[in-house]
Amino acid sequence: MATRAALVTGGSSGIGLGIARVLAEEGFALTVSARRADKLDSAAEALRASGADVLAVPGNVAQEEDIVSVVARHEEAYGRLDVLVNNAGLGISGPIDTLLTKHLDMQIAINLRSMILFYREAMPMLRAAGAADGALVVNTSSITGKIGTAQLSVYSATKHGIVGFTEAMNQELRHAGIKSCALCPAYVDTALSDYVKDDVAAQDMIRVEDLAESVRFLLRLSPQCVVPEMIFRRPADTDV
Repeated sequence: MATRAALVTGGSSGIGLGIARVLAEEGFALTVSARRADKLDSAAEALRASGADVLAVPGNVAQEEDIVSVVARHEEAYGRLDVLVNNAGLGISGPIDTLLTKHLDMQIAINLRSMILFYREAMPMLRAAGAADGALVVNTSSITGKIGTAQLSVYSATKHGIVGFTEAMNQELRHAGIKSCALCPAYVDTALSDYVKDDVAAQDMIRVEDLAESVRFLLRLSPQCVVPEMIFRRPADTDV
């Protein structure tokens, strides 16, 4: 069994893959999960090429049974969970009067509901790690989780929910050795931000590495220090 293990959702690209790389550098065995098996396998192979112990488990986090399966596969492979990264996310823009119910349900299910279910399913392993050397949960929110954004109303609401749930988990689990932190970045240079790159150049966006390195920082904190959220701004973001 691994001496330390982590599970990363949305781990096939972008922020999730960046965090997975840092965790691999820190010596964690990894389970990475994402919806597209082909893309996930490529990411897992790249991580293995760097020397990481990686289990790739495809899954649609909008489906409860897939969440249960991902956590079970991780436990079967590694027997422990020291770091959980709830990174899977989806954003659909548009005015409220054109909102489709299926898009509402998708964003709530993928961004918010899945995070809550991963906590629930992983709690026995997290409690065991917390009672030993401590456990960490990292939840990818957004700057829109601090200030709601026009045309991204539902996305903003789910990201606010992540911040609130993270605060609640820190209160509820503070005596269990389990810390939670919500990452709240402005535009990050990933595919999720492609829709705005005509207005904000990729080189002017936050780097994936900025968020990934923040996880390394969280791993180095003493048990007495909790960072409930981190806000990542660009120099141009003077209004947030």
